[in-house]
Amino acid sequence: MQFVPAPQPVIRIEGIYQLKNTGNQPLTSLELRLAGRRRFHFSDPAAQWDKTALTFAASPDNPRNVVLNFPQPWTVSAKHTLRLTVEYQRPSSNETALSFTPDAFFLPAQGWSPELLPARGIFATGGVPPKVWDLIVRVPGNFLVHTSGQTSKQPEKNSGKAGERTIHVKQSFQDGYPFIVAGHYVAGTLLAGPETVNLWTRSPQDPETLRQPSEALARAIQAYNSTFGVRPKDSHQLWIVECPDLVGCFTSTASNFSRLTSGENEKPSAEMASQDTAMVDLTGGAPEIAAAAPSLASSWLGYGQNPGFFEQTPPLYALPAFAASRGREAVEGSQVRPQIIRRLLRAIPANSAARQPEADDVVRAKSILFFYGLQDRYGQQVFSAALTHMLEARTGRGFDLDDLIAAFEQEAHQNVAQFVRLWMKHPGVPQDFRVRYENSAASLTPDTAKESIP
Repeated sequence: MQFVPAPQPVIRIEGIYQLKNTGNQPLTSLELRLAGRRRFHFSDPAAQWDKTALTFAASPDNPRNVVLNFPQPWTVSAKHTLRLTVEYQRPSSNETALSFTPDAFFLPAQGWSPELLPARGIFATGGVPPKVWDLIVRVPGNFLVHTSGQTSKQPEKNSGKAGERTIHVKQSFQDGYPFIVAGHYVAGTLLAGPETVNLWTRSPQDPETLRQPSEALARAIQAYNSTFGVRPKDSHQLWIVECPDLVGCFTSTASNFSRLTSGENEKPSAEMASQDTAMVDLTGGAPEIAAAAPSLASSWLGYGQNPGFFEQTPPLYALPAFAASRGREAVEGSQVRPQIIRRLLRAIPANSAARQPEADDVVRAKSILFFYGLQDRYGQQVFSAALTHMLEARTGRGFDLDDLIAAFEQEAHQNVAQFVRLWMKHPGVPQDFRVRYENSAASLTPDTAKESIP
């Protein structure tokens, strides 16, 4: 990655992949997921297969993906080099894509770097990142840089009239999605429990004014760690970084899931760039870290953890949304839980026809509530142990509903499949669950709810 600051700043990305067909049959194409044009403004990407230029075709199976068709079949055990290049630019005034300035930018975890997807098929494998790879970052010499991975011991290089820095970083799938935050910032630190919070701001700030959001960020991290397992290579270092450009700093459109779980007219003032970094708006005072929870949640579940994470089906496709609600609860307090549940219940008709397909929003709301139902039925201790067990057991291989059921049955020593069928094979939600929360006090917790289940 190279950041070119002037006259119009651009971010140049070049990915070089050394690939081998480790399967048992030749391949005629490769499926990719590139950056979305609603999130990034970029020139047309280019691809080379060895020295042959390839064209991008739309995937017939998923409109968000593209397909590269090879000039000759990719035979078993054959090795090839794939080179992908793209240039990210500042969006025009009528666009809502991520923006940056000549002296600061960030590339958030997930979305900016191409993802090579597994071949489709019952026994297909692939799509998992290698154990180790190199990330090379080239930025102006006066920039602070924070990125995923481990900075190489080889000395940085300065080159060019502008004093460009070249930083070599060793990455692994345990580092999660790659990200980069860099710019001309003023640095400070403060302590938030066991975490050291690094504060990067555009102008000098009193660190104490950011103590509250720093402690909130630490609580959200701890909630995810307790639910999904501790972050790999947990360093107890967090970053709160002021946005380079507020116009294109935060995700401009709410996801279908966040629409269902968030309050009306909620305006974000913070968003996670990675598992340990929050981009914030300081123009209105202390940022609201709770609103950043959705963008943080998926970091525990995707990339090397589960290569098919973003193409899950109900109810597992709602796991990041449930995780985001857990983060919000950790930040704002236990009263958030029944509030979110009641909001989701309002999206689901109380009386649904048995043979009629449910609307998409109903299935989304029901899928999130399914995890709350699991939490109530088996208690928080079993719930966290089962999710952690599933994620650890299926690292790099993906997971599905059968894996979830197996993990819960191992931890609960009960028939969980029957509970899953009750939720997912019938319209609406179980009546006892609806009654419990429509009539509940705000202090209802997973363990007190469990006690009320016969």
